[in-house]
Amino acid sequence: MKLAGLILAGGRSQRMGQDKALLEIGGVPLLRQTWEVADSLTSDVWVVTPYRDRYAALLPTKTQWVDELLPADAAPPGPLVALGQALPVIEADWVLLLACDLPNLRVEALRQWVQVLPGLSPDAIAYVPKTARGWEPLCGFYRRSCLSSLQAYSITGKRRQ
Repeated sequence: MKLAGLILAGGRSQRMGQDKALLEIGGVPLLRQTWEVADSLTSDVWVVTPYRDRYAALLPTKTQWVDELLPADAAPPGPLVALGQALPVIEADWVLLLACDLPNLRVEALRQWVQVLPGLSPDAIAYVPKTARGWEPLCGFYRRSCLSSLQAYSITGKRRQ
């Protein structure tokens, strides 16, 4: 089973008032912390963002990039569209999708979840955790085969389920 990591770093952080990817905890930007967790699980780590120039200096040169395409006259279309733009270039059975702003992300939990993936039904297109607050789709695993479902959903113009 081949695993890749994909970090979403395309939001505008309007509610926060500043770029969440650049917020530091212990002197390390959240984007870098998230990248390091993903890199501990797979050497195939991607970042999808329209802001590569803003983030490139924060991450190792081995980072792979997907330039997120934004509509000229609208807000960023959201994480599902970004995932749909990135999946065609990532060659992996499963993609670990992570928001760039997960300060409590722990590699130990992700390693346990990775162990579950081979035993999932071939029909399962995602494996996401559920917490007391609900499902956590921006910290989950997606089969590359979910691309056609994502594309069909994005045609509807909706941004979330």
